[in-house]
Amino acid sequence: MPSPKWFDSPEAYYATLYHELGHSTGHPSRLARFAEGTFDSSEYSKEELVAEMTAAFLCAEAGISPASIDDQAAYVGAWLKVLKNDSRLIVTAAAQAEKAADLILGRGDGSGV
Repeated sequence: MPSPKWFDSPEAYYATLYHELGHSTGHPSRLARFAEGTFDSSEYSKEELVAEMTAAFLCAEAGISPASIDDQAAYVGAWLKVLKNDSRLIVTAAAQAEKAADLILGRGDGSGV
């Protein structure tokens, strides 16, 4: 993570930190969500969506302002365009993001049970 001084606000810093923490939960020793893919692949897009939704959940938990969440919504919207052919994507990504947020917050093992 870059130093907080490089961000426009503390909220922007934490939104980015939470996004990166979301990615960290995909490791095989955690929630085993990672799949190989290139930058413009469907699998990469799905992972970006999960990480951004995880960040949104964590921002809400931390009371981070809606202004930062608006930035996140624009980012998620861009990835949704790439994945528009998957009608179950948003539900699947939200479930994975909830597990990731739970793991980060120490609410069990992130399994959702």
